[in-house]
Amino acid sequence: MNKSLIAIFSIGILSVSFVQLTKPVNAKPIITEPEKVFTQYCSGCHGEKIEAFVDRSWKHGTAKEQIVTSISNGYLDLGMPAWKGVVDAKDINLLADEITKYIGKVNEYKVSNKPTSNVFKSENMTVSLDTIATGFESPWGFAQMPNGDFLITDRVGVLYSVDSKRNKTIIKNSPKVLAEGQGGLLDIELHPKYAENGWVYLSYSKFKEEDNQKLTTTAIMRGKIKNNELTEVQEIFEASPYTKTKHHFGSRIKFDKKGYLYFTVGERGMEKDFPQSTENDNGKVHRLNDDGSIPKDNPFVGKGKSKESIYSYGHRNPQGLALNPQTGEIWENEHGPRGGDEINIIRKGANYGWPVISYGINYDGKPITDISKKEGMEQPETYFTPSIAPSGMAFVNSDKYPAWKNSILVGSLRFNYLDRSIMKGNKITGHEKLLVNIGRMRNVEMGKDGYVYVSIENPGMVFRLIPTK
Repeated sequence: MNKSLIAIFSIGILSVSFVQLTKPVNAKPIITEPEKVFTQYCSGCHGEKIEAFVDRSWKHGTAKEQIVTSISNGYLDLGMPAWKGVVDAKDINLLADEITKYIGKVNEYKVSNKPTSNVFKSENMTVSLDTIATGFESPWGFAQMPNGDFLITDRVGVLYSVDSKRNKTIIKNSPKVLAEGQGGLLDIELHPKYAENGWVYLSYSKFKEEDNQKLTTTAIMRGKIKNNELTEVQEIFEASPYTKTKHHFGSRIKFDKKGYLYFTVGERGMEKDFPQSTENDNGKVHRLNDDGSIPKDNPFVGKGKSKESIYSYGHRNPQGLALNPQTGEIWENEHGPRGGDEINIIRKGANYGWPVISYGINYDGKPITDISKKEGMEQPETYFTPSIAPSGMAFVNSDKYPAWKNSILVGSLRFNYLDRSIMKGNKITGHEKLLVNIGRMRNVEMGKDGYVYVSIENPGMVFRLIPTK
């Protein structure tokens, strides 16, 4: 068995933290069983098992009183809501006891149905995992160059190249990022004519200091790699406004067949302020020319104070973007709250409804909205309840995977698998779980060589899927 792969299984399933900033209200009855408290209030963001949740870095301390404080008061800037007033103080105390019981004992955590080899069988395909690179924290973005080498971003702020012998080299002069919360160095995409012009595009969490606090936003830059260094660097987009939150950056990048650059910006956890207004950049899918200029036919060009880069709006936190090779359409996936993750076809000028319509509920179990449909707002092609926490997205366009061809692949951060959306024509007709329990899946991409590549977090690893049958 691949030694690198063994590391995945020994670590266990980690948590996902995509939480909403709406402060919960109204205390609930005492539950008195910590596992039930965790399941009801915490598992929507932090995974199904409290034992796996503790296998993490603890920024605010591991002492019981520190954990009680974290649960009670939250950390809104990082997306953790305050549960004081929602969960009874006795239940918070019991939950803290349970968490501290597992801290430092992660080796005792076992998953009964964890994989036992690097071979995975699906309904009509068997694949094995070929390890491309290891030693990341969160391998967020992936691109394959014409010579077969790889460019991989690590969210901590490092861009790597990986050659055919699996040697990793740091590319110098990558953008300065704030690697806190969900921020950092995020997606990467090559220009469609990269072999001719050498342009590489990166998304990242840009920051500035104001009034003794760090404010963040999503930015896009491009540059050329020469002698293992980014040169000719140009920032071509900076979302506004900046916010004090450090999550929901969006950040996926994709070119369409006409050479337009699409990218996503999350609503930054400020759903009441941003997604439904076209006078800000957050909660949107944007479209630019490759040099950062505005296409003349963008839907909001010349429309008052509207941001002219906007292509669609009413999004929450889109972390998947893919080109449908059959139709030329751009498809997107985005995080819902507790349920209501969506897959959408991105249409010019369309409103995708967040937070006016949703198939999800708030993290405290209360409705965000009482409607899931409204005239003038798009319906998703499919949605996930419970939330799978989707990240990364790819259409299978290779003959190497005959049973999967034309399917959509989406990574699940929460449930640690690869979702295959089965297509009939341009409609999603069903789902299949692939690579079950592999780990927190951050990204999935089609390589230029026709292979599917996936990445997982903690430990951060990148794999190529090799069909064996």
